[in-house]
Amino acid sequence: MARVAALAGHEIVASRWAPVAFLWQDSATLLVYAAIDRALLRVPRVRWAVYAVFVGYVAIGVPATRVLSTPMTWTMWRAAGGALSDSIWQYVTAANLLWIAGVLVAAIAAPRVASGFLTAAALARAVSRINIATISLAIFAILGPFAVARVDTRGLDRNAWSALVMSALPRTADVKRTADTGGARNWRAGLHGLSSNTDLSRFRAAAADQNVILVSLESTAAQYLALYGANEDAMPNLSALARSAIVFDNAYAVYPESIKGLFSILCSNYPASAANTYEDVPCRSIASHLADHGFHTGLFHSGRFGYLGMDALVRNRGFSVLADAGDIGGHHESSFGVDDRTTVARLLGWIDTLPRGDRFFAAYLPIAGHHPYESPEPGPLPARDEFGRYRNALRYADTALADLVSGIASRGLHEHTVWIVFGDHGEAFGQHDGNFGHTFQLYEENVHVPFMIAAPGLRGLTPLEPRLHWGQTPWVRNAGEIEGVGSDPDPMLRAHQPVSLIDTAPTILDLLGLPADPTYEGTSALASDARMALFFTEYSLNLVGLRDGNLKYTHDLDSGRSRLFDLDRDPLEAHDIAADHTDDIRWYRQRVRSWTGVLRSR
Repeated sequence: MARVAALAGHEIVASRWAPVAFLWQDSATLLVYAAIDRALLRVPRVRWAVYAVFVGYVAIGVPATRVLSTPMTWTMWRAAGGALSDSIWQYVTAANLLWIAGVLVAAIAAPRVASGFLTAAALARAVSRINIATISLAIFAILGPFAVARVDTRGLDRNAWSALVMSALPRTADVKRTADTGGARNWRAGLHGLSSNTDLSRFRAAAADQNVILVSLESTAAQYLALYGANEDAMPNLSALARSAIVFDNAYAVYPESIKGLFSILCSNYPASAANTYEDVPCRSIASHLADHGFHTGLFHSGRFGYLGMDALVRNRGFSVLADAGDIGGHHESSFGVDDRTTVARLLGWIDTLPRGDRFFAAYLPIAGHHPYESPEPGPLPARDEFGRYRNALRYADTALADLVSGIASRGLHEHTVWIVFGDHGEAFGQHDGNFGHTFQLYEENVHVPFMIAAPGLRGLTPLEPRLHWGQTPWVRNAGEIEGVGSDPDPMLRAHQPVSLIDTAPTILDLLGLPADPTYEGTSALASDARMALFFTEYSLNLVGLRDGNLKYTHDLDSGRSRLFDLDRDPLEAHDIAADHTDDIRWYRQRVRSWTGVLRSR
């Protein structure tokens, strides 16, 4: 019943190997359980207790598999704390409760029904059948890895117990560090250059006398914004700010999860370890650099620092002020945090306490956009489903952003502030089979994010590059423009080269004319060299990928399966062209396996 629930509604590849591919982990799990059960024959109470635990965990895992297309992994259980209680309650539905009840009823009834038929003669026949069944299960378990190599199960071959155990085991390095793969520059040197790189070198040190505001938009994928081609503009204030910006068309999160992603942003290092261990990871964050150069530094988060070990990441990293939901105490609270507009008010209040003329670095981390996509204010877009509620949540985040931009302008700082605005990761709504949320896959909706450097006073931001032309002025607030910001259209530059959020800290140093940090694994987005963006996730499947020019490559480290997409021709990633580019696949596979090997060896 749990297997049927997991596969219902999914596209199943028609193959004679499919039964083995989808059942081999069930077979292996049942063999392990049978061995434990047999060892407990003389202690029936313990035996039944083990049976109850075994079945109970399978039953409660059914909703997660149905909703997220993955059983609960060890990493997912660590994340499923109180901060996500509002999201979890969304899935306490009649349908999910019926599936749980069905598995439990079957588990209670099956032993009783079976024992009623076991006369002495029947018992002898049953033992014979059990031996045959055991052999059959063993054959399935042995052939499973061969079957999975021929059938793309997308991880749906795992069950509640196999996913938990396998994800809890330590993963060793695939490839040892070598001289050829030991440096970040080598990892990101692409196979195919990008001829249309935008020259941004004139902006180096162009913001040497400016304040810096870093805005990490929660769960904001590029494809949902008009700046990146969406029909409806969920964030018109962001579009207005972008009119005085360098907008990067091909920016990617390193890891599609907020805490690990934030580590890559602040420390410009790949997040190789568990988030709760970051306190012991050496890192001179961008806040530390700027504090050493006279900046006042503050981080303001609408969420909670206690979630997933964020405390260990942000404390003692150069921020003189740290404020989260507990410190801010907004007007609207949820399990995940407080309303963003109150957080903005707190940030602006901090700026007001600073000596006039002193420079500051403010990091603003809103939460609007996070599941369950509830907003404290009604939105203007239809909200008939989760995607509608999500876009209204983005619109609320956009309203809070307008508060911040207007607040900076009203304080006379608009021409003296550079904005670094990006999405911390994307959000998926079933664009690909079973892909929901953000942490489980590496499709564009998961990792392709907006990224811009906005600065009306930035020297060199002149119309030397093609502008983006709009059919009409974006809607902003009620007056058509952000309060305090002029309505004259400013030049917008589009940069086409792939960049990574790991490049954020080096880019800020480059903009301010400060020395680069040799420990940073990112490089300035203002540099003219072509490079790849690298990304990975291991929340569920063990996936790694890269963007090289117009090509997007992903690799499943467990199954060995690779995919390749030409995003210029196939932006929806619907047509895998790996079979037609075997040489490229071989090169990309070696590169990502070497890269992840180095990360794991840390």
